[in-house]
Amino acid sequence: MSEAIYPSVKDLTLEEKASLTSGGDAWHLQGAEAKGIPGYMITDGPHGLRKSLASSTGETDLDDSVPATCFPPAAGLSSSWNPDLIHKVGEAMAEECIQEKVAVILGPGVNIKRNPLGGRCFEYWSEDPYLAGHEAIGIVEGVQSKGVGTSLKHFAANNQETDRLRVDARISPRALREIYLPAFEHIVKTAQPWTIMCSYNRINGVHSAQNHWLLTDVLRDEWGFDGIVMSDWGADHDRVASLNAGLNLEMPPSYTDDQIVYAVRDGLIIPAQLDRMAQGMIDLVNKTRAAMSIDNYRFDVDAHDEVAHQAAIESIVMLKNDDAILPLNADPAAVRKIAVIGEFARTPRYQGGGSSHITPTKMTSFLDTLAERGIKADFAPGFTLDLEPADPALESEAVETAKNADVVLMFLGLPEAAESEGFDRDTLDMPAKQIALLEQVAAANQNVVVVLSNGSVVSVAPWAKNAKGILESWLLGQSGGPALADVIFGQVSPSGKLAQSIPLDINDDPSMLNWPGEEGHVDYGEGVFVGYRYYDTYGKAVDYPFGYGLSYATFEITGVAVAKTGANTATVTATVTNTSDVDAAETVQVYVAPGKADVARPKHELKGFTKVFLKAGESKTVTIDLDERAFAYWSEKYNDWHVEAGEYAIEVGVSSRDIAGTVAVALDGDGKTQPLTEWSTYGEWEADPFGAKIVAAVAAAGEAGELTKLPDNAMMRMFLNPMPINSLPTLLGEGGKKIAQFMVDEYAKLAK
Repeated sequence: MSEAIYPSVKDLTLEEKASLTSGGDAWHLQGAEAKGIPGYMITDGPHGLRKSLASSTGETDLDDSVPATCFPPAAGLSSSWNPDLIHKVGEAMAEECIQEKVAVILGPGVNIKRNPLGGRCFEYWSEDPYLAGHEAIGIVEGVQSKGVGTSLKHFAANNQETDRLRVDARISPRALREIYLPAFEHIVKTAQPWTIMCSYNRINGVHSAQNHWLLTDVLRDEWGFDGIVMSDWGADHDRVASLNAGLNLEMPPSYTDDQIVYAVRDGLIIPAQLDRMAQGMIDLVNKTRAAMSIDNYRFDVDAHDEVAHQAAIESIVMLKNDDAILPLNADPAAVRKIAVIGEFARTPRYQGGGSSHITPTKMTSFLDTLAERGIKADFAPGFTLDLEPADPALESEAVETAKNADVVLMFLGLPEAAESEGFDRDTLDMPAKQIALLEQVAAANQNVVVVLSNGSVVSVAPWAKNAKGILESWLLGQSGGPALADVIFGQVSPSGKLAQSIPLDINDDPSMLNWPGEEGHVDYGEGVFVGYRYYDTYGKAVDYPFGYGLSYATFEITGVAVAKTGANTATVTATVTNTSDVDAAETVQVYVAPGKADVARPKHELKGFTKVFLKAGESKTVTIDLDERAFAYWSEKYNDWHVEAGEYAIEVGVSSRDIAGTVAVALDGDGKTQPLTEWSTYGEWEADPFGAKIVAAVAAAGEAGELTKLPDNAMMRMFLNPMPINSLPTLLGEGGKKIAQFMVDEYAKLAK
């Protein structure tokens, strides 16, 4: 056999096939060296490479890893609304994998931020599935363009850390299809990630690793996924059931390959299913072979740091800028005296805790950047980065420093102990000692700009009066210091937009009624009304809406128009103009608002966006296509996507609550109808194309005296329309029974 050609599953023994469906150790595939199948390495992402220094022995140490570029986690990068930039991040991540001989990097994670208290929100993309899928796809396509695999995760409904290893997420079919699956679906259908990682939790009673409906019926048969599915680490509790469900790879190994062998011999696994799962593992090795064969490769550390720098710039969201307090003037001859307060400025929190913890190739804090750029500032830490009580000495120093400054840059946020993989937060608030210090500083100096560091949203409203400017900088990766300096001193205008609503109170979030569950289960009782879909539909006040973000520039969106391109498709156009003297970027957002519908639908939903970079005074026309799915909802009646005929509003704006123009488009609908039966209501018969003809025939027969004449007054129609026709005898006695039978018989003739 040629060394350049790997075998097919037909060349393997039963034992070798079984061995391929489990890892070799915690970080390697289990190869079959005698058959030319190597045991390549797979390891953590999702915002950079976390390769443990002990990985060659299969050990796990989350804090001891090879240096790699730490890009902004998804909490920040999602606010860029820039898929092209995210693609560049993916390419850079792949190059680092090639150097370190890593065949698959475990990410991105596209689970929905169902509740802002979720402990893993820092590495998930959005509360909106469209945005999550259309941004995170850049990581998948960027990484895989270099011949390295990704692992889209966690499939599916990993939306909390509380009891995550076993909690049963009870979710309606519609909520699954509209909220929790679409990001996965879009990436699978568009980019074909080489691997998908299943989640720990159960979905409607079945563990994801053993869920045939999820891993085979939906993922493979419906969406056309052609890669492999691996378990999250320790999520496979029954190897036989999981392999039958469509799980290719157990990670880490439980050293129970014999279970698979015996199950095949005993008829519990059909040989063809094992062949499919094992062949998938061979195919994965083949896809990664070229990249893993590159020797002596070294990535450009500085070039990747610059990608991280640009990514951090576009992750920053300016929430407030009263009196145009920003940008500051960096010219030493003109700059105001600056005080920098907050330990985060010296010791940045640049990533989240847990399995994605990266050892950066370099780390540049905000204070480091000021020193490098010759910008003078007085610094006071103000507080410690822990959950311990306030230190009065540190507070006094900070207040004195603020008194002597013209402007205060105050770095606040969540210390690592407050949020991480492994636990959910119990409050939206930042540590009380930080808020108390802000109040003291604001009393001493009215020119305060707050710079936030946090992996998920924090409460802003309770303290916002003490700040003229607020920058939501999330977790910015290793180049967050230079990025913040660029924005604060005006080298670049902030362009980030919120991928997550900031509520006024955590109890305003509809998921709180069922968060985080009880007795081993959690009910997703809010259905499809997640995030802004709830807030905007029900008129709930928020602090900052989904899609929001300020700029140093001003923009105008005009000429909003829509053109129908098919029965249920359309194209939206608009012109965006930079009306200022500042070069900057604006993100044009398109929301679809359905008219009257048969089901409860959100007021509007994001269905398109584009980020436009414009020089001062420049205009550009943008075009965004809306496919049929942009108008559809998941119908549990049809068990399929359904577009109703009627008028839809197309809203174009710069946040979910800042709409510049609205136009309407009338759609034909998809023409789906349900078969009519005796249990269909009279109103449903009237609304159906065939049923309407039969209703007309009933009326004609009534006029002719052949059937009982139906009453035609408002009161009787009120009872008649919602009534299944098998209940017509209730109103009409024996005549009602004859009418019902006539309708069923006529329908049988027409429907042939």
